[in-house]
Amino acid sequence: MPQATDAAPLPSYFLPHGAGPCFFMDWSPPQAWDRMAAYLKGLAAGLPARPRAILVVSAHWLAPRFTVASAAEPALIFDYQGFPPHTYRLTYPAPGAPDLARRVAGLLGAAGLDAREDPERGLDHGVFIPLKLVFPEADIPVVPLSLQADLDPAAHLAAGHALAPLRDEGVLILGSGMSFHNMRGYGNPRYGAPSDMFDEWLTAAVADPAGRDAALAAWADAPGGLQSHPRQREEHLLPLMVAAGAGGPGRRDFSDRVMEVTLSAFRFD
Repeated sequence: MPQATDAAPLPSYFLPHGAGPCFFMDWSPPQAWDRMAAYLKGLAAGLPARPRAILVVSAHWLAPRFTVASAAEPALIFDYQGFPPHTYRLTYPAPGAPDLARRVAGLLGAAGLDAREDPERGLDHGVFIPLKLVFPEADIPVVPLSLQADLDPAAHLAAGHALAPLRDEGVLILGSGMSFHNMRGYGNPRYGAPSDMFDEWLTAAVADPAGRDAALAAWADAPGGLQSHPRQREEHLLPLMVAAGAGGPGRRDFSDRVMEVTLSAFRFD
């Protein structure tokens, strides 16, 4: 695989990161997360080149303003509770990239978005859990980026637009969240239809370059939107806005029925 700087721009992605450390434990029902795990394991093979670094926007990091982690050796943050002991011994020793963190903060600032660096922040499970499947060797530098705590979709779309030049610089931009994230809905068949409606709406919205920003900014008005992401809990959708803002033409790249609801991934070329 060629180096990213010698190839076409890298795509950006919105990835489902599953439920806690779900890919690394037995689950009920059996194989519930197997298809999603297989998708994540195969993602790198579909890239035009090997990334020189990875920027991950995690649903599990909210800050008053956009904040980028600049640690050279980021630790893992086990920000899940009630899982088997072995899941708290998982490792992912990827290096950080302080220079890229400065570049990210600079691009956001130049676009008029308030941004800062955090030299202490590590990799939360929205970062290291999917990356353990996508790039298991942990040999590509990883930089996490927070959401802005106001959860303003327009601001996150603007952040994506500001960060788009990184795709030409060999940086893979990943939004890590869930296309459905209503804790009352998982395992409840009544939420299957709303999750389907919202997923179909998302698929159409990301595929419309001219109307995408306006549509995504008004996601709460979409069919099944608020049933899929209750108000003040939409942080698992906001990484999609950054990935969409940074990317070109969009499409649904994966979809599966898990715990009675539809969960999808989206790619932006």
